[in-house]
Amino acid sequence: MPLIPYALTRPFLFGLDPEHAHELTLGSIARLQNTPAQLLWCGERISDPVNIAGLRFPNRIGLAAGLDKNGRCIDGLGAMGFGFIEVGTVTPKGQPGNDKPRMFRLPEANALINRLGFNNEGLASFIGNVRRAYSFRKAGGILGLNIGKNAATPIENAADDYLLGLDGVFPHADYVTVNISSPNTKNLRALQSDEALDALLSRLQQRKLQLESQSGRKVPMFVKIAPDLEEDQVAVIANTLTANGIDGVIATNTTIARDKVQGLAHANEIGGLSGAPVFDASNRIIRLLRTALPAGYPIIGVGGVLSGEDARAKIAAGADLVQLYTGLIYKGPALVTDCAKALARR
Repeated sequence: MPLIPYALTRPFLFGLDPEHAHELTLGSIARLQNTPAQLLWCGERISDPVNIAGLRFPNRIGLAAGLDKNGRCIDGLGAMGFGFIEVGTVTPKGQPGNDKPRMFRLPEANALINRLGFNNEGLASFIGNVRRAYSFRKAGGILGLNIGKNAATPIENAADDYLLGLDGVFPHADYVTVNISSPNTKNLRALQSDEALDALLSRLQQRKLQLESQSGRKVPMFVKIAPDLEEDQVAVIANTLTANGIDGVIATNTTIARDKVQGLAHANEIGGLSGAPVFDASNRIIRLLRTALPAGYPIIGVGGVLSGEDARAKIAAGADLVQLYTGLIYKGPALVTDCAKALARR
């Protein structure tokens, strides 16, 4: 258990601007990880190993991409008890993202809205940070690296950015995630359509196979999709993933829907809504995917997990693994162990 209960630190952090609190927390973790001070937030890693996509995960609970965009805090975040950590989204070139303010809390709904826009330091800095991490992976943790396109890159040239990202992160990743579902990069979700997705994944899979042949190591590739999809769209995506030999899918990213937060402060801010309001939408997509995909096809479920029971519901919907993000902000590091224990007791 963490030495300092999150209930004592949350009021201070929630008294700050959300993005300032985020950066202050990450900065502290980056400085103190792999030191005795890590005991302040570390938690027990529950042993519940599972083999998914050719990888052995120590347990089924992971950190979703977006919290540590630059990969600065892999070891420190891993110390909370995660079986796997996903960092990014990284773009080939560094970019500042969208104008501030761009992150908003909706505490009555255990939710966040963000329109960060893939703000990150770029591929070279990201890889340097990933290479410096050591203790999480040494202890058996699985590391996913999440890639995207620069805002300035025209959507018709998006594949070029993804190929650059794949080339850069491949040697350092246990798995790679292709993020085509953030609502905060113009036209990005258009890549989820039939022909665009097939063209993108065909090129990425071809390059991945070349990299695997050259390196002699297998690196699974997942695709992260949105919760705002119709049933026929999910069916098309499922067919396209399997047709191109993609290893798994992450469901889901944030939502642009606001029906669950109407009337709350900041509810009409532009951006992606995460946390409890996306829970049902995410589970709906997971169920549709499980029906549309072959038996055993890997699904990582993410969206609105704030308790062990929520994590169990993701598995019941059809997910193999579960990721946290907004729940961690509202509930603190103990949520990781609670969820891992809940799934180990399944």
